[in-house]
Amino acid sequence: MTNTTTIPTLAGDGSFTAYRAVPAGTLKAAIVVIQEIFGVNAGIRRKCDTLAEAGYLAIAPDLFWRLEPGIELDPDVKPEFERALELMGQFDQDKGIADIEATIRAARGELGDGTKVGAVGYCLGGRLAFMTAARTDIDASVGYYGVGIDGLLGEKHAIANPVLLHVPEEDHFVDKAAQAAMHAGLDDHPKVTIYDYAGEDHGFATEFGERRSDASAKLADERTAAFFAEHLG
Repeated sequence: MTNTTTIPTLAGDGSFTAYRAVPAGTLKAAIVVIQEIFGVNAGIRRKCDTLAEAGYLAIAPDLFWRLEPGIELDPDVKPEFERALELMGQFDQDKGIADIEATIRAARGELGDGTKVGAVGYCLGGRLAFMTAARTDIDASVGYYGVGIDGLLGEKHAIANPVLLHVPEEDHFVDKAAQAAMHAGLDDHPKVTIYDYAGEDHGFATEFGERRSDASAKLADERTAAFFAEHLG
C-alpha cells in the first residue's frame, strides 16, 4: 500500500508531505528514503516500493518543499536537470536534516519507540544520509554517491551507528582526491564501510533512465539489503 502523509516540522513553522510505502506482511523496521536533487520522483518512489516489498515501512520526505513543493524532475531532460541544480543551490541542508529528523520521529511515533529506523539516500541524499548519521539517532544509514562527504569528515566522530557508503570511482561530481580523502578519513572508522565501484559514474543505481548501470546497481542494492537486514532486523 502507498499513500502520502504530512509531517510537521520540528520547529513548528510548517509541514511537508512524504511518500509512504507500507509492507503487506510483517513489518521489520522503517527506512527514510532521501531524495536526489530531482525531488520525490518516480525513481525515489520505486525505491520506497522495493523496500516495502522487503518488509520495511519506507518514507520519502519532500525536502524541497520550502522551494517548490511536490517538484519531480527527470535527470535525462536537460532543462529539468538544470532546474535541479538551481534547487540544490538554494537548498538549506541544515533544515533538510531537521526535516529528516522529523520524519524519523514520525516513523518512531507511528511504530513505537522500540522500532529501528534507517536511512538511505542518493546523490544529495547520499550526502544527507552521512549528515543524518552524524547529527541524529538514526540506527543505520546508507549513502549512494554522496557529494562533498570529504568536506564533512570533521563530523565523523559523532557517528555512533553503522554507515555504508557506495562510491563510484568515475563520479564526475566527486573527484579522485575527494574519494581518497574519504578513504583516508573513514577507512579506520569502526562504524563506516565503503564500497568502491570501478568504472561507474554518479547515479549508477538509479531506478530509471540513462544513468543506470544494471550490474553494479544490483550489487550495491544487494549490499544495502544485507546491511539493513543486519542492523535493522
